[in-house]
Amino acid sequence: MPAPTHIFTPPFNIVRASHVVLDVTDLGRSRAFYEDTIGLHVEDADKDAVYLRAVEERQHHSLVLRRADGPSCRRLGFRVGTQDDLDKAAQHFRELGLPADFVEQPYQGRTLQVSDPEGLPLEFVASMVRREILLQKYEHYRGVRPQRFDHVNIFAPDVQASLDFYAGLGFRLTEYAEEDGPNGRIAAGWMHRKGNVHDIAFTNGRGPRLHHFCYWTPTALDIIHLCDVMATTGHLANMERGPGRHGISNAFFLYVRDPDGHRLELYTCDYQTMDPDHEPIRWSLRDPRRQTLWGAPAPKSWFEEGSRFHDLADREAAFTANVLVAS
Repeated sequence: MPAPTHIFTPPFNIVRASHVVLDVTDLGRSRAFYEDTIGLHVEDADKDAVYLRAVEERQHHSLVLRRADGPSCRRLGFRVGTQDDLDKAAQHFRELGLPADFVEQPYQGRTLQVSDPEGLPLEFVASMVRREILLQKYEHYRGVRPQRFDHVNIFAPDVQASLDFYAGLGFRLTEYAEEDGPNGRIAAGWMHRKGNVHDIAFTNGRGPRLHHFCYWTPTALDIIHLCDVMATTGHLANMERGPGRHGISNAFFLYVRDPDGHRLELYTCDYQTMDPDHEPIRWSLRDPRRQTLWGAPAPKSWFEEGSRFHDLADREAAFTANVLVAS
């Protein structure tokens, strides 16, 4: 199947992936995990929600934890350039016959909530309440020392359709995994707006579901330090995959599961992609270096488990990808 063409004049300007909103069943336990173990900074909290950010971020939050009866993902957030871009986004989605409404959200400026053709619940903001940058306040560096929100990855039942739609919003494909042969289908794709490997990625599977969200860390040593911390503080079972180095993105990584099973990636050492002539890198679906450059395949849970989106039914994938799975 064809890789989507870069569109350099999108209908509105998306700057980057901004935040994610999660439903959790024990707000105190989840807060402790993200604050004390991972090292995010709590900016505000009440009995129903906790708002967290990383040390490089000046916006009020990049992760919202909401008290709920069951775990799910409520929203995926993206930043746009201006208030005018919010209006252009609303017009664009409505012209496509997709739901788009302006709503009030705590600590956020004017917020546009929309659904993509698969039903993914998105929201766009041009501004948030601003807070002091913590980058050089090293007393706040804990856990993996997360610097900034980086990306989300989605289980998509039709990867090609998702890639084509988001290419129409100006997302540019950087890398993709494809079946071999003349009629090979794309089973995963990584797309960016901010100039690194991705802001959003789509992985073939039952969905749509949230596969994972990710924070960027300063060095690989910070990730190794987190492994030591988790292994000695009762969180050994929360480490799902890694540490290791991806073939795709070249990033050093670790995947962990929070108390409700939401998957979080800690990630560093990817590369820049902002040059207009950057062509997508193709990977064979059967290349053992794709998942992990050193050849270690991902566990079965990686391909099967994810967070459902609140009130969104999922469906089976259009095809079964022939991927390498750890025994």
